[in-house]
Amino acid sequence: MAQPLVKKDDDHDDELEYSPFMGIEKGAVLQEARVFNDPQVDPRRCSQVITKLLYLLNQGESFTKVEATEVFFSVTKLFQSKDTGLRRMVYLIIKELSPSSDEVIIVTSSLMKDMNSKIDMYRANAIRVLCRIIDGTLLTQIERYLKQAIVDKNPVVSSAALVSGLHLLKTNPEIVKRWSNEVQEGIQSRSALVQFHALALLHQIRQNDRLAVSKLVGSLTRGSVRSPLAQCLLIRYTSQVIRDMANHGQSGERPFYEFLESCLRHKAEMVILEAARAITELDGVTSRELTPAITVLQLFLSSPRPVLRFAAVRTLNKVAMTHPMAVTNCNIDMESLISDQNRSIATLAITTLLKTGNESSVERLMKQITNFMSDIADEFKIVVVEAIRSLCVKFPLKYRSLMTFLSNILREEGGFEYKRAIVDSIVTIIRDIPDAKESGLLHLCEFIEDCEFTYLSTQILHFLGIEGPNTSDPSKYIRYIYNRVHLENATVRAAAVSTLAKFGFMVESLKPRITVLLKRCIYDSDDEVRDRATLYLSVLGGDGTVDTDKESKDFLFGSLEVPLVNMETSLKNYEPSEEAFDINSVPKEVKSQPLAEKKAQGKKPTGLGAPPAAPASGFDGYEKLLSSIPEFTAFGKLFKSSLPVELTEAETEYAVDVVKHIFDSHVVFQYNCTNTIPEQLLERVNVIVDASEAEEFSEVTSKALNSLPYDSPGQAFVVFEKPAGVPAIGKFSNTLTFVVKEVDPSTGEAEDDGVEDEYQLEDLEVVAGDYMVKVGVSNFRNAWESLDEEDERVDEYGLGQRDSLGEAVKAVIDLLGMQTCEGTETIPLNARSHTCLLSGVYIGNVKVLVRAQFGMDSSKDIAMKLTVRAEDVSVAEAIHEIVASG
Repeated sequence: MAQPLVKKDDDHDDELEYSPFMGIEKGAVLQEARVFNDPQVDPRRCSQVITKLLYLLNQGESFTKVEATEVFFSVTKLFQSKDTGLRRMVYLIIKELSPSSDEVIIVTSSLMKDMNSKIDMYRANAIRVLCRIIDGTLLTQIERYLKQAIVDKNPVVSSAALVSGLHLLKTNPEIVKRWSNEVQEGIQSRSALVQFHALALLHQIRQNDRLAVSKLVGSLTRGSVRSPLAQCLLIRYTSQVIRDMANHGQSGERPFYEFLESCLRHKAEMVILEAARAITELDGVTSRELTPAITVLQLFLSSPRPVLRFAAVRTLNKVAMTHPMAVTNCNIDMESLISDQNRSIATLAITTLLKTGNESSVERLMKQITNFMSDIADEFKIVVVEAIRSLCVKFPLKYRSLMTFLSNILREEGGFEYKRAIVDSIVTIIRDIPDAKESGLLHLCEFIEDCEFTYLSTQILHFLGIEGPNTSDPSKYIRYIYNRVHLENATVRAAAVSTLAKFGFMVESLKPRITVLLKRCIYDSDDEVRDRATLYLSVLGGDGTVDTDKESKDFLFGSLEVPLVNMETSLKNYEPSEEAFDINSVPKEVKSQPLAEKKAQGKKPTGLGAPPAAPASGFDGYEKLLSSIPEFTAFGKLFKSSLPVELTEAETEYAVDVVKHIFDSHVVFQYNCTNTIPEQLLERVNVIVDASEAEEFSEVTSKALNSLPYDSPGQAFVVFEKPAGVPAIGKFSNTLTFVVKEVDPSTGEAEDDGVEDEYQLEDLEVVAGDYMVKVGVSNFRNAWESLDEEDERVDEYGLGQRDSLGEAVKAVIDLLGMQTCEGTETIPLNARSHTCLLSGVYIGNVKVLVRAQFGMDSSKDIAMKLTVRAEDVSVAEAIHEIVASG
């Protein structure tokens, strides 16, 4: 039964507004639908019944095949009525019912008759319905009518045909692409809506041809677009062309910038805003290019319309993240928006001011924020908190007032995400500003005294265990931690026990007192708390030898070197036996998500008619697949599987990507192949690999794919041997070979005789980064200190001239293939120096940590000091060799 839509008025508690559809049932409505069969059709009654059916369908009510068919056939009888309102309802219900191919024929003649009617409303709606329900075969029969409709004088009919073309392009692209000339005429239409829809369709038709899109934009930017909606679309397409040209290495004057700047003077506000937003989002936009956009946005800040003020301040807020100095001229206007009645505008204004303000304005801004924090929702409060975090890092001398503000709002009411944002901000300030550590830790201790969120309590206790022992008076935190053992749930109690143990180990004077407290925890009601207390008492009661202390420190402060997800999977798969569980058997690579499948052309079959699923693309899936192939079982344990690398361009006849599987002395190339031509069957599919530019590799074997039907992915393999444990690199040329057999579309059977053919693929490279698994560490400093300083290797390198420091940092990260730690992949704007922290596991399961320090001089020459520590000194030297040769 459909649920009533009940709305309660704030001022009149006793008055209720009910939905007109309250209490309707599918069975009763289907009974009412018999009115469609009456000899004398009652348009008003029929329209009401159709409305109820549409309501049920949109509420998710499912109709059986028989019910849907009965309703459909009854509705088709209503075409005899000349009532305009009823005819529109008939169009709607036919679209929603989506009749099957054999039923479509029943209604096609009526719709085609309406399509050629003298009544424009009939023509437009008939086009929309027909294009929604017909298949490719029938579409060819009505194609000429649709072409005529596109250039029709009536804008409603023309617009309906163009919108239908946008939908049909997904299922029948070849047919719609033939309409380019008619759509081109639509762009010249005087109707704003027709011009808008024509431009959208023409761009969709040409979107995969970069040169065609560039020509389209070039021709239209010369002033033939009058519609504001179409102008907004054109601005978006222009931005896309500018990005594409930049990505393909085109230098010099930025193309089409003059067009974007001219749109800032358009009479339509939507066009001005779209152009300003496009300019601010350009890659590498300069202050000179930003100035005209910022000027028009500043004018909108004082607009009487809230929507314009919101759009302007939202855009300026984004600009302030990358170009804060460019927005400072708008600060006076934005300060007036802090008291705006719309809280969304006020929040964006205050957060923008926090990003652009100077050190002297911090105190004043804090007072203004305090006044309105209680009036806004949690999601806006989070935005403010994150802006304050950035401000504190920018002006470290103001940490006291900012920390006081954060501690005050931490005591107020709020949801989990809001509280977590505040805690994260305080933790960031403690880490970045040493003087703020002790006051920040005390604020966190006071918060956990009355914290309702278990997750936050455990995270704060963990942070206290790392930072607390290094303060001037660690003993003052013990009371707060031990209170948790008495007053909290088992999860928090267990975390408190671990934190106490860290204090006891790091602060010798506290060890006796901590031991007493831990002994009391042995009698806890929860077994996890008891087990932890017993374990830590054993650790703290060690014999004091250097080796024991190092092991204890690693145990208490060291990070788990394998992902928790992988650990959980391995433990679930472990079968109890005499052989103990080995943590080294757990894969260290974080499971990667499968790449998104390419957009399907048309609807694919489901259920029994669906093609076989492609193999799992996570590490476990690859490992399972390779172990199932007898020829590969002797290669040992799989070390790493790369992300798929595309070897063909989009929308080619055959789609091929390759995954590189790295073993100790072998590399297996897994070529994932897909046949995209329905009329062909491929057999004996293999990849011929030329390794003439990879001298250290020698081909061992290959495994061909017997058959590759249309749209059914398959795998071919080629195996190379390399020196054991050596990060050999090289370039490989690939050629896909196969036998093509034609397939009869009517029967689906392939011909007996085939033709041998080949297809050239892109080259493939094995690089040094393929021998490194990205494994992060939770505390880089502790992990760094745990590695022997004698195994450290340091060297300096000149990286030449670069456009920015970020480009150099990214190049080094990509070269080494390591995981960035503690957010050091983010480089402050206009920074002249930066330190990047990297971690990973090198082939042979050797842990590696890298500290890369970058500096840039006035001529944009970049120098790098690279410090490497590894469990094996030869690996540290190998990292330097990779950088020197890269």
